[in-house]
This record gives sequence, structure tokens and C-alpha cells, in this order.
Amino acid sequence: MKRELSRSVAPARAGCAFVAAVLWLVAGPSGAEEHAHWTYEGEHGPAHWGEEKGFETCKLGQRQTPIDIIAARKAQLAPIAFAYKPSPATVVDNGHTIQVKLPPGNHITVGDKVFELVQFHFHRPSEEKVKGKAFAMDAHLVHQAADGKLAVVGVLLQPGAASTLVGEVWKTIPRGHGESLPGAITVDPSKLLPTDRAYYTFTGSLTTPPCSEGVTWFVLKTPVEVSKKQVATFAKRYPHNARPVQPLGDRGISESE
Repeated sequence: MKRELSRSVAPARAGCAFVAAVLWLVAGPSGAEEHAHWTYEGEHGPAHWGEEKGFETCKLGQRQTPIDIIAARKAQLAPIAFAYKPSPATVVDNGHTIQVKLPPGNHITVGDKVFELVQFHFHRPSEEKVKGKAFAMDAHLVHQAADGKLAVVGVLLQPGAASTLVGEVWKTIPRGHGESLPGAITVDPSKLLPTDRAYYTFTGSLTTPPCSEGVTWFVLKTPVEVSKKQVATFAKRYPHNARPVQPLGDRGISESE
């Protein structure tokens, strides 16, 4: 994406950080976070995120994302049941990416857990790598369960045929950073998914400050095509907005059969 009550101070603080992260994902930058200085390069780039107050997990966390997906273990995993439908969307340029916010009504189910789709956004190049390979872009579909837990579905994007959904979003990109267009378009998030829904899964974090951990990641194995022109259009606004891959540590990566 820690909300369980605890008498200890440390878990309580972790819970607060997690809730703040959820609010960031749902509402976009606001208040102090709107003025927090972080970028993807230079003195405020990823190597320095953990030096900012409130972003310490970016440096101290043990299960950070993105990762290079290697040595995945095949397992009998529950399929991801996608329940997406055309929905009115708000397109936002939040200063770090193009984000599409959605109202309630879209969700995924994995096993007996339901996660509501909150928003999706884009990175260039892909933040996730697969056996050392990065893709032209990726899309992150951010979901939240009733208990506050986060799940992100990662879709790898590679040059090829134009994407209808991406084309619709690009036509409504706000003119400037920090601007939004409420209800600008109706989008069907399912158009962003490949036909084959096999996936890799692992535990991780948000890939942007505050880098909160406890996020379940599902990275779809089959890439989706976008045109070179669509990649170039995003690159004009955000030529590079990908966090470098983080150490895997003692985490395992599972791969659906």
C-alpha cells in the first residue's frame, strides 16, 4: 500500500503512517505532504527520500518496492477476480505522475479478500523489472480493503499497438502540475489488463514517499501494449518517474501457475 490497535507506541505510529499513506493515495497531495520536497533525481531524489521527516521508512524499511522479479517460485495461487466497469474518472497531474481517481464500484477479489480500486497511475520506465529487464512504462492500480490494507496490481507496458484507455486518459491530462479534471472522462479499467491474468506476488511498500510497507503486490506477467507515441506523450510531462529497484532481502516471490 497496520491499522490494528496496539498498546505499544511503535505500532501506533506505524499505523498512523499507514493511514497517512492511504489518504495520500486516495486524495493526492495535500497539507504538509504537498510541500514535501521529493523528486526522482538530484538532492531530493530517491537516495535522499529517507532523510525527510516522515519518510524514514524509505531508508529503513526492509520490504521496499519496486524490486527485480527473479527466482519466483511457482505456486497454486488463487486467481485475481477483476470486477471493473466503466466509471466516471478524475484525471490528476499530482506533480509526480498522471493519476486517474475512481469512485467506489470497481474491485478485485483474491481468495476471500476484496480490495476496492481507488486509483491508477503511470511510471516511466517501469518500476518493476523482470529478470533484470525494465519495460517502457507500467501502470499501478491501487486498491484498498475494508480493513485499510492495500494491494497494487502492476501492469507492464511495452511499445506496440495503441491502448484505447491510455489514449482516452492522455486526451484529458490537465495543463499543469497540481491540476485535476473531475469527471473528465468515463474509463473502463479492465481495458488496461492483459487477457492472461497470471501474476507474480510479493509483499512490499508504496514506491513513493512515505514508502509505507504492508502492501501486497500483484504484478501481471503478460505485458500490455501502448504505442510509441503514447509513451512519448507521457515522457514530455514525466521523462523519468521511476524509483530504482530495492533489495529483495528475505522475501519470497510467488508465481501463479
